[in-house]
Amino acid sequence: MTALLKGLRIVEAASFIAAPSCGLHCAQLGAEVIRIDAIGGGPDRNRWPQAADGESLYWQGLNKGKKSVAIDLRQPEGRELVQRLATAPGDNAGLFVTNFPADGFLSHDRLAALRPDIVTLRIMGWRDGTPAVDYTVNAAMGIPLMTGPTDLPADEPVNSVLPTWDLMAGAYGAFSLLAAHHARRETGIGREIRLPLGDLAATTLGHLGQLAEVLLSGVDRPRQGNDLFGAFGRDFATADGRRLMIVAITTRQWRDLVTTLGLTDAIASLEQALGASFASDEGERYRHRGALYPLFEAAIGARSEADLAALFEGTGVCWAPYRSVREAVRATDRFAVQTDAMATVAHPGGHAYPTPGAAASFPGADPQPTGPAPRFGGDTEAVLADVLGLGEGEIGRLNDAGVIAL
Repeated sequence: MTALLKGLRIVEAASFIAAPSCGLHCAQLGAEVIRIDAIGGGPDRNRWPQAADGESLYWQGLNKGKKSVAIDLRQPEGRELVQRLATAPGDNAGLFVTNFPADGFLSHDRLAALRPDIVTLRIMGWRDGTPAVDYTVNAAMGIPLMTGPTDLPADEPVNSVLPTWDLMAGAYGAFSLLAAHHARRETGIGREIRLPLGDLAATTLGHLGQLAEVLLSGVDRPRQGNDLFGAFGRDFATADGRRLMIVAITTRQWRDLVTTLGLTDAIASLEQALGASFASDEGERYRHRGALYPLFEAAIGARSEADLAALFEGTGVCWAPYRSVREAVRATDRFAVQTDAMATVAHPGGHAYPTPGAAASFPGADPQPTGPAPRFGGDTEAVLADVLGLGEGEIGRLNDAGVIAL
């Protein structure tokens, strides 16, 4: 079975992408993830994209497979309930994921006073506690000034539509949470993990050599348009008006691309003229891309996408067609979104659609079933009874007082 985290209980009090995706990754590998929702919904309850009836497909996607407990976080008794859920006993419990402020009622110190070995993962914007999202982190790191057409003014930014740092924070947060849990099993010591999006972006740029590049050269990397920095790669138009992204990073990718397009002699002549060796040095392919591109433009532009697909089949050529999302979900080839491999799941609001499970597969093991998004607050009674041992009368009193919603 791929329920590798079965028996692990994680309590999540968070909105948006980073922290909820951390809980999602854990839930899809078998962990019990209990999500704390403010009565009436948090700031991401109705975020787009939405179904025609206004149901948030975003919220459903990030919270499938979890349990939802609705609590009034404005009331002291409601806040106490959240603290008790986060710190409930159990060797495989006491794991808390949040993006709430570090010094509020869900501070690590307050939780550790109730359970000293609690592990708290806190997703943050900037390390000083001020808010940030992908768009603002990217802006501060200079990424939008490296993105876009080469003829765009240097001071005109181009934003990315992919929330890279949020998504990385969810994955890195899950890794950090499980690492801290492993250490706790060895030492009995809990801890707080703080993961700011700003630090994640800065360290990632450092890992990729981009900080050193600027520090050592003293200049920023210019816009590349659709060119792949440091290697051969770009979009090319086909004879039937389609566009393909073609990349040659490795020696095999380059060799097979040149061979299949019938460019061996032309490339050899260009190498001799330039004193370059494209097969052995990807940097040379990038440095002389202006001379190389016309050869590939002509060879690719003389063929249709179907012809090129047949030509590349069985080779080491690295390529993919440009498609819209609508085209990708309707396609049936290797590049398609394989919706037929996703279970069709009925979610709250009556929406049933192919729903992805975990991205990782474990050959030879049965996959963990994909769970639906929870009904908002639909697990409140069961969780309070099972985790905190509250009786029917106490749960009814809390409901009548508006502390919880059933």
